[in-house]
Amino acid sequence: MDIKNTMTALAAVAAMAFGGCCSTAKPDYDTLISHRGESHDAPENTLPAYKTAVERGFGFECDIYLSADKEVFTFHDKTLTRTTGGACTKKCSEASWKDEISKVDVGGWGKWKGSKFSPTRPALLAEVLELARDGRQIYVEVKPGPEIVPYIKNVFDKHNRKNATPRNTLFIAFNRETCKKLKELMPEYKVYWLTGSKTKDGPVTAEYIIKGIKETGADGVDCHFNRNIITADLIKKVKDAGYEFHVWTVDRLPDTLAAFERGAQTVTTNCAKKQLDEYRARK
Repeated sequence: MDIKNTMTALAAVAAMAFGGCCSTAKPDYDTLISHRGESHDAPENTLPAYKTAVERGFGFECDIYLSADKEVFTFHDKTLTRTTGGACTKKCSEASWKDEISKVDVGGWGKWKGSKFSPTRPALLAEVLELARDGRQIYVEVKPGPEIVPYIKNVFDKHNRKNATPRNTLFIAFNRETCKKLKELMPEYKVYWLTGSKTKDGPVTAEYIIKGIKETGADGVDCHFNRNIITADLIKKVKDAGYEFHVWTVDRLPDTLAAFERGAQTVTTNCAKKQLDEYRARK
């Protein structure tokens, strides 16, 4: 291999290592992540929502908590109130999976009242990971602190290592100590540190994000997308430092296209199919 071909090969490897930073991603099945499953068309954080995402060809994001009896299950809020229609108002961490959480209906609240999804109980992480497949990603958002991580590892080791692998499953978390613990106990899996686009001191900067990633030991960032703050230059600086850059939660196609044009590698959205259909209709 001559020098020119060697340099070309090295450039290709570098692009892959840094998430394809030399190319611009576009809306597609592997770049749009269904937020809490296809939550536009099925109740959020339920198996129907996750299965709808998979059936449509998308990866998806789910949120997890640890119950009082040490089961890892999917739920977004700190309390069970909202998506149970007030049937249970306990904190997720204080409710028993066996006696309480597994018995509530999270498929009949709000616009889903009286729908085909009622009744639907919350899902165990082990059930969700059965949907893992190569070519699409499951983003597991870890809501609590690092105390949940050994239980997550146990789920992977005991039930799903053969299905949910580092090729198709990763973790995201706001809590920095949680990110650290995930990288300590499950180093083969990618972890993205979650952050908003604003802090108490003002808009996020590339320097702030890079510092946060370094402190957590994460592989990249999953950042709230604000068009006025998350610029191409900011994303480039983070990616040039060797980290991945992903964004959440974007439900308008013009914003999604702007995110990709500026260098985002994936976009998490509540309406992946709707956006992809709209994008393809415009081409």
